[in-house]
Amino acid sequence: MKNFFGLFTLLILFAACKKEPAITTQPTTPTSTGTTTAPANGTRRQLTLDSLFLYAKEVYYWNDAIPGYDVFNPRSYTSGSNISSYQMALFNLSQYSINPATGKPYEFVGNSNGGNAGYAKYSYIKDQGAANPVAYLPDLQGSVDIEGNGFDTGISFSAIGTSSSYEVRVKSVSEGSPADRAGLSRGDIITRINNTAVGNNYNSEATLINNAVSGSSVRLTGKKNSGTTFDVTLSRTSYKSSPVFKDTIISTNGKKVGYVAYARFSSASNSNSVLNSIFSEFAGTGVTDLVIDLRYNGGGYVSTAEHFTNLIAPSSLNGKVMFREKFNTLMQSGGANILKNQPALDVNDKVQYSNGRLLTYADYSYREQDNSYNFKKAGSLNSIQKVVFIISGNTASASEMLINNLRPYMDVKLVGKTSYGKPVGFFPITLENNYDVYYSMFTSINSAGQTDYFSGFAPDWDSADDVTHDFGDPKEACFAAALNYISRGSFISTSSLATLLSIKGEKISSTSSSLEVRDLNEDHSFRGMVEHRFKTK
Repeated sequence: MKNFFGLFTLLILFAACKKEPAITTQPTTPTSTGTTTAPANGTRRQLTLDSLFLYAKEVYYWNDAIPGYDVFNPRSYTSGSNISSYQMALFNLSQYSINPATGKPYEFVGNSNGGNAGYAKYSYIKDQGAANPVAYLPDLQGSVDIEGNGFDTGISFSAIGTSSSYEVRVKSVSEGSPADRAGLSRGDIITRINNTAVGNNYNSEATLINNAVSGSSVRLTGKKNSGTTFDVTLSRTSYKSSPVFKDTIISTNGKKVGYVAYARFSSASNSNSVLNSIFSEFAGTGVTDLVIDLRYNGGGYVSTAEHFTNLIAPSSLNGKVMFREKFNTLMQSGGANILKNQPALDVNDKVQYSNGRLLTYADYSYREQDNSYNFKKAGSLNSIQKVVFIISGNTASASEMLINNLRPYMDVKLVGKTSYGKPVGFFPITLENNYDVYYSMFTSINSAGQTDYFSGFAPDWDSADDVTHDFGDPKEACFAAALNYISRGSFISTSSLATLLSIKGEKISSTSSSLEVRDLNEDHSFRGMVEHRFKTK
């Protein structure tokens, strides 16, 4: 029996905290739960656990599935540090509502054995005191945040082959990072890490590789696809990275295809000028079709996804419904009074005022009609016939929203692997002025009423991530399939394309072995759909 790769899991250990003093001040949140009330006094941790529950009862999308205070008993989560107890409480709150399509919670995440992984698929809590010091809106545990602020070496790897004979390939390089400045790029082969040869025993080398890359510096030896060798030492540092991995224009069968590999839906100030410039070039050169590569894009700001949609869509869609946001019934009716305790923030994390009065999130309307957005053409690219998205299990939230916005109106196809499945979004709820809680708050619904993609979008053409080629290379498996569809109007078989390009994919059988592609460093990048634009009541 062949020994195949196992998934490598990063373990985050949290130190235990000191005993908190008792706090006797009245809580600032409502206490009615329908069956009992939260105690007025308690330690700081107990009051925060109460708040986690009380906010969920009002703002969580599936709030009607959460039981009463006495049943959930938030103060029972006392083990470990503050953050670990809050995370466990939030996780359990997220597991009550069952998706009838799967028979499991909407926020269920499975582990390698099919059991519950122990964390929510969508909701999470972030300790801002422990966040990346250069980050504005940090991801779960990653080193590059939603705005492209990085604090690492800027490189990620995949392994391709069998467990006893494999290649370590560079999966991606963040622009502006130490890896980028050293000239490394996607598809490069790593043969030695910190002077230790890799590629012969995955089971013993995986930990070595992850530890080395996670360190403050790492020495990498290898060769590029051109055959040129390299030997570089990368040191972790702060840097600013572009939201675009690569863009290019390819001519095929009389068509001009614009390609963009997009890393994250960062704020307008970080993304829009870059995207506008790329699409202006597309328009100027007569691009007829698009390939949007979102395989590593976990989402970001809804406003940026809306702008991206308007860059792609034709002006004939102006005024038609693009999407709407649906909150729970209590939020829509204006009954989530607990939000009076949350100052309203803009995209720059600044509090909002109206006529000199500080606005809170309770001042906003969460009715569907007040959170509906129509097409408004951006840019001058107005002749797109086909749009192919490259997706993977890392494609989530705002990325899926972009796809969903266009599906009712345009010829949209998907290439790669099934996407993450996150049609829900949020805005942060701050507790203790230190913890940002991102509850699942609303679903994004397109003009055709489509929102039920909790299990992700299945690809029209299935392909593993071809890390042997760089972004935008016409020989890369996913991009090649997309170009073939645009040129022919249909997909050819996986085996035909693999034979045509002689590429390694997921389990391409041969007489000697089966080849597999596995990520070597687990993706902890931001997955979310952040909304910051609301109308006052």
